[in-house]
Amino acid sequence: MGTGPMPTLFVSHGAPTMAVGEGPGALQMRRAGTTLPRPTAILMVSAHWIAPAPTFATAPRPATLHDFRGFPRSLYELSYPAPGAPEVARLGADLLEAHGIASALDPERGFDHGVWSPLMLLYPGADIPVVCLSLAASLDPARHLAMGRALAPLRERGVMIVASGGATHNLGEVDPAGGTPPDWAVAFDRWLAERLEAGDVDGLVDWERSAPHAMTAHPTPEHFVPLLVAVGAAGDSFAAQRLVDAFEWGSLSLAAWRFEEPTMYP
Repeated sequence: MGTGPMPTLFVSHGAPTMAVGEGPGALQMRRAGTTLPRPTAILMVSAHWIAPAPTFATAPRPATLHDFRGFPRSLYELSYPAPGAPEVARLGADLLEAHGIASALDPERGFDHGVWSPLMLLYPGADIPVVCLSLAASLDPARHLAMGRALAPLRERGVMIVASGGATHNLGEVDPAGGTPPDWAVAFDRWLAERLEAGDVDGLVDWERSAPHAMTAHPTPEHFVPLLVAVGAAGDSFAAQRLVDAFEWGSLSLAAWRFEEPTMYP
């Protein structure tokens, strides 16, 4: 299965409108998609699926979930009809078990908007099998880093691991009219870039204490924690390449990053 090793990604999926948007974030994400290799399958870790234990979706034909309210009707008609990847799900569960991490399988879970919104921009053909993996309810950064490290061998099988969340995510501080990003959002986004470019995994795990304005940028951690899975799966030493550098709704950073071994860069 595949040629690997695949890079890993962290993407900020923003509002559901980003999937069909023409703003800087959406345009940069589409452009990034043209630079990515074609994987044999994609493993998506979305901020919008949290389960008691890490859980893999095994549906062969996952439904498109419209798990949001108050947006234009056209968004509720969008579909991302990619096939599932039950065999990758089972392989992932075996890898976690081999590292002492208990997991579960869900035969019904579909694609939430944290899955299909970025994939519509990166891989619009919807012809690559996709398997979803939930966050664990603990939302513990170190645990999710360990999950990523356990799943790293999937990259050698051509599976791209994509973590979908948000570089900043405080819905109480957004401005639908846009405007200049506030200082706290810019500072957190800059801190994240510095930590990723330095390969400072310990700093990322300790983000709640070490990042500026951490609790303003992420009042709840579920949009940050997926990043640790992508970083863990990238290996002990990785190069970080920024794919998207943009904000929307004022304070929402749409930052996206690609991780892989330094020798893989041209």
